[in-house]
Amino acid sequence: MTRPFHYRGRFAPSPTGPLHLGSLTAALASYLMAKSQHGQWLIRIEDIDPPREIAGMADKQLQSLAGFGLLPDEPVLYQSTRSPYYEAALAKLLREDKAFFCSCSRTQLAEQDGIHRRCVAATASERAAIRLRVDHRTIAFTDGVYGRQYQNLADVIGDFVLKRADGYFAYQLAVVLDDAAQGVTHVVRGADLLSSTPRQIFLQQQLGVPTPVYCHIGLVRDSDGRKLSKSQWAADLDDQDRFAAFSLAYRHLGQDDRILQRNLGAAANLEQAVQHFDASLLPALTAPEPAGSPDVD
Repeated sequence: MTRPFHYRGRFAPSPTGPLHLGSLTAALASYLMAKSQHGQWLIRIEDIDPPREIAGMADKQLQSLAGFGLLPDEPVLYQSTRSPYYEAALAKLLREDKAFFCSCSRTQLAEQDGIHRRCVAATASERAAIRLRVDHRTIAFTDGVYGRQYQNLADVIGDFVLKRADGYFAYQLAVVLDDAAQGVTHVVRGADLLSSTPRQIFLQQQLGVPTPVYCHIGLVRDSDGRKLSKSQWAADLDDQDRFAAFSLAYRHLGQDDRILQRNLGAAANLEQAVQHFDASLLPALTAPEPAGSPDVD
């Protein structure tokens, strides 16, 4: 008997600042994609980089999402609780010679255009970074908005970091393991992460875990063309007119915000948004980001 398909999506903010219009748009896109498919929507807090995090920000982000009716179908997962799973995966990759310790610095790699193709540091120790060994295969996938994508990791990225020399786990490792552990079938996120997807697919292949379907949303930018999350004026959603912010995010996704009504309230407007959502209208608002700078320690 064929097992019925079940959509599982997620939104995964880092607690480095308050949610703004750009993050609301990404959260709303992932929610609408999931709920329009009668699927589940999860929230994961990516709190694995303590030097960049702000105390109490994860709770503030969750409160902001709740204010728009964006509530997860399962308990929130915090990456800071997942270290044993990350360590186990790293140990397996090291045993299989798919990963290696590396003491190469940015300065040392400059002669290789910053791309790690071989170790140039004199020695490596267990206090070094851990990198994933890449080969010359071309990773290809079809993005839900930007279409067919190709990247040769050896040419563009090189052997990339899974655990930093300072002991913190890299985003690429954590996101792959947690998407697999949570059974995520579809990843909907901002186009700034489009160039990370080939690395994640390659790591999924090395770990033997499923590859989700990917859909990258055009970024919300300010009047100078900067990604909103990096703009000085990326206003805290809690300081904005919630209905106006929700309407703007919905319209940014190519949808008709005239179906929304201020007097309906957040939950009712969210239900309206789900019922009228048309994924075929999602616009590729910006050209995809360049293939990305090499991932160095």
